[in-house]
Amino acid sequence: MDPDPNRPVETTIRTKLTEKFKPDHLEVHNESHMHAVPPGSESHFRVLVVSTQFVGLPLIQRHRLVNEALKEELSSRVHALAIQAKTPEQWGVDPALGKSPSCMG
Repeated sequence: MDPDPNRPVETTIRTKLTEKFKPDHLEVHNESHMHAVPPGSESHFRVLVVSTQFVGLPLIQRHRLVNEALKEELSSRVHALAIQAKTPEQWGVDPALGKSPSCMG
């Protein structure tokens, strides 16, 4: 997928997760439009990362690894990040992306 110059944060997230985890499958969804933010914002994301690097790791450790990979974005431009971190085996059994709840604010 070619980087979109109109979505620099999404592109950065995709690049960093790809470099760090060499995923079998990666989805990056900008969910900012579901929140009370200006049009075109890049502040709320959902990611699905499927990687062999998660094999044997508890869910909390997988989330910590993803958060660490994106620490710069989380400390500056990204307000919320929903993470699904699966092994290839888990993805094979359940290839679904979770749904985010509606914004309450």
